[in-house]
Amino acid sequence: QVQLVESGGGLVQPGGSLRLSCAASGFTLDYYAIGWFRQAPGKEREGVACSSSSDGRIYYTDSVKGRFTLSRDNAANTVYLQMNRLRPEDTAVYYCAARPFYCTQIPDDYPYWGQGTQVTVSS
Repeated sequence: QVQLVESGGGLVQPGGSLRLSCAASGFTLDYYAIGWFRQAPGKEREGVACSSSSDGRIYYTDSVKGRFTLSRDNAANTVYLQMNRLRPEDTAVYYCAARPFYCTQIPDDYPYWGQGTQVTVSS
């Protein structure tokens, strides 16, 4: 059974850091792209970062470049999103998602999703 489980969300002050984890089971990450998406209340789900297995590249949306870092540990079947210098506008439910080989920014392209973890940035 394919499963993705996120963890690591929480409440943090502006300028703080969090590290999200996405643990996969039921399949191996070696052949899958893993994307991090987020959805704030009243907004559409947006892609934040993605790691492609086809070419090893990592992509970031402009608003998080230089602040967020995606890394993957294929041996542990886990992907991480290190989030630094967090801003109130980063507040959202964060999801990891998997699809074969290469990244896209379209949520519907991803067949596998985690349950989400809440990130709240507030003083």
